[in-house]
Amino acid sequence: MEENTPLLTNDAVVFGLLMTILAIIFVTSASDKPFWTKFYRVVPTVLLCYFIPALANSFGLISGESSSLYKVASRYLLPASLVLFTISIDIKGILKLGPKALTMFLAGTVGIMLGGPLALLSVGFLFPELLGGSGPDEIWRGLSTIAGSWIGGGANQTAMLEVFGPSPALFSQMIAVDVLVANLWMAVLLYWAAKPEKIDKIFKADSTKIYELRDKIEEFRKGLMKIPTLSDTMIILGVGFGVTGFAHLLADYIAPFIGDNYPGLKQFSLDSAFFWIVVIATTAGLLLSFTRARKLEGAGASRMGSVLLYVLIATIGMQMDLGAVLDNPLLFVVGIVWMFFHIIIMLIVAFIIKAPFFYVAVGSQANVGGAASAPIVAAAFDASLAPVGVLLAVLGYAAGTYGAYLCGLMMQAISVG
Repeated sequence: MEENTPLLTNDAVVFGLLMTILAIIFVTSASDKPFWTKFYRVVPTVLLCYFIPALANSFGLISGESSSLYKVASRYLLPASLVLFTISIDIKGILKLGPKALTMFLAGTVGIMLGGPLALLSVGFLFPELLGGSGPDEIWRGLSTIAGSWIGGGANQTAMLEVFGPSPALFSQMIAVDVLVANLWMAVLLYWAAKPEKIDKIFKADSTKIYELRDKIEEFRKGLMKIPTLSDTMIILGVGFGVTGFAHLLADYIAPFIGDNYPGLKQFSLDSAFFWIVVIATTAGLLLSFTRARKLEGAGASRMGSVLLYVLIATIGMQMDLGAVLDNPLLFVVGIVWMFFHIIIMLIVAFIIKAPFFYVAVGSQANVGGAASAPIVAAAFDASLAPVGVLLAVLGYAAGTYGAYLCGLMMQAISVG
């Protein structure tokens, strides 16, 4: 299928459009006019920042696939935002959140591992052609790459591509399923992140520790708050992007070294430069939280981090093509059913252990979206909680290859059987 050329191809123009969209959204969300007050009571700000660029991509105004903006945002802006968020983080407070966060992350992993085979089995029962094919065109081979992406990330997806060897044509269709279904689920999470109390009430969940952590960080911020000078802003940006540059520098050495000398560690995605960039940036931010850099929060460090994060959200949105579902609708049915099983398993576990919706949302996104989007969902609850998403997403990198491999074997058994 030939790709249509978008109306806007210059990344500078596309970036200008995205920033204008973000500005309009925030101007209207801050408005006290009755229409906008009622509108934003129903539609979360962060969801619009994500969905409007998705519509622009779907209607051919811009193209997420041919643009370099997402790569720039995920490689430069995301690490910098993580540094600026973690500068003021309360490590002890995060540890006090308890084992429920980890339990929900693991429930999400199990949900993906079992959801794939269950989706293939149920949809394959109605459409037997899904279980057909031969060699590299067998559907289960392509689905195994989605399992890699949804448990770990891009590196784990590539690992499954090498292990199970789906054809290039099948793999490209799977990428479309991966991106569309995962982003639709992320949109749902962003929507409910604005009103978690309703779900928490149903689960009889106690969110006290989460809100205590949030309030403690807010108190800390208020105690330091001041009108930032130009010097303050330059220092904040210098710390954020300086650490990002340092993370890239180390990652450029560490990732190839591990890939060349310790190939066995590839299964943990330790040869992925992006993995190391995120880990080093987050670690550096956490270390800085024990120094005087912590006081940068008073000059708006996390606010600046939020700006970078919202730009990332817009670039993630422009990756989503709502029209891609028409290419091979049956594969999207499998993807949606798969995600449904993942969600059901997570909700059942959350109900049993009375876990707050925050843990459900972040635990799910740490699997499905990884380090690029788990902090976004966590920050949708409150910007100070973004590091919780990062910490869980890092676990996804480690579990991704194992979980996806087992999931692939189960899907193979269903197809052959």
